[in-house]
Amino acid sequence: MSGSGARQTAAPLVKFSLFALVTIAATALLAATIVNISFTPEDTYHAVFTDVTGLETGDDIRVAGVRVGEVEGIRIKDRTLAEVTFTVSTDRPLLAGTHAVVRYRNLVGQRYIALTEGTGDATARLRPGGTIPLSRTQPALDLNALLNGFKPLFAALSPSDVNQLATEIVQTLQGEGGTVNSLLAHTASLTSTLADRDKLIGSVIDNLNTVLQTLDERGSRFSGLLTQLRRVISGLSADRKPIGASLVSIGDLTDVTAGLLKDARPPLKDDIAGLGALTGTLNRNENTVEGVLKRLPNKLEKLTGTASYGSWFNFYLCDFDGRIVLPKTKQVINPELHVARARCGG
Repeated sequence: MSGSGARQTAAPLVKFSLFALVTIAATALLAATIVNISFTPEDTYHAVFTDVTGLETGDDIRVAGVRVGEVEGIRIKDRTLAEVTFTVSTDRPLLAGTHAVVRYRNLVGQRYIALTEGTGDATARLRPGGTIPLSRTQPALDLNALLNGFKPLFAALSPSDVNQLATEIVQTLQGEGGTVNSLLAHTASLTSTLADRDKLIGSVIDNLNTVLQTLDERGSRFSGLLTQLRRVISGLSADRKPIGASLVSIGDLTDVTAGLLKDARPPLKDDIAGLGALTGTLNRNENTVEGVLKRLPNKLEKLTGTASYGSWFNFYLCDFDGRIVLPKTKQVINPELHVARARCGG
């Protein structure tokens, strides 16, 4: 009975021991995770900053956002500077040109140190215990001064929008300095351009005020004009079918006119060519035409005196001569006629 009772007592004791060991191991692992305890070998380094406000012992050391160590201690150096002692995993050796920047981890105020590679020899290593000088470090952004400038904007936003906006501002100013510089440069260029065009903009505004004042003074007339315009448009809308039909008729008229011009074009072309030849002939015989026009008034006067005795004329052909050029052969014919009767002797 005593042996059986001992075995019954030992079984729960073993189970309790196993449970206690597992619980202690899980608690130790949880504690190590919470306090960022690392079991990998680490090297110690130093960095000199002008300001490490908000940085605490135990804060993260990160490379490309990955935690590789923690802050071991902070002390005053040369009365005006701060020296931060931190550790980095041995498997993450630092380069001789490494830069250290204090950045915001969140809006609560927690910070961390971000390590970035600088220019220089990519193979030279920073020995353990080495110091990153002040020329290669940068303090955290003064978030209080920044957010105070956004107070009027934050007053009109909800708390969640304020948090999101503030986070994006911090991330932008910490990691996108070039973008911010470009934005500020473009803003300065815009404001400079507006300042240069200040006189022109003022003149435009004055002219616009004059136009608006004139419209205000003639408000009743302008209203009447709009009313008449509305009536015209309404009338056009009501007569859209007759207008459309008239447009079709106009199109038909255009087609007929085009056909008429097409048919009349060849004869018209010939007439214009003949008129050109006539004017050329008149121009070449300018003296003859001028002589005929000069003698014509005297001839008409004599004809009028003859015609006054009755409704007849007596004409006698006594002499005739001319010059005819045949078109194709260019042969010249000079017909002549001379009458020797007594009536032609005077």
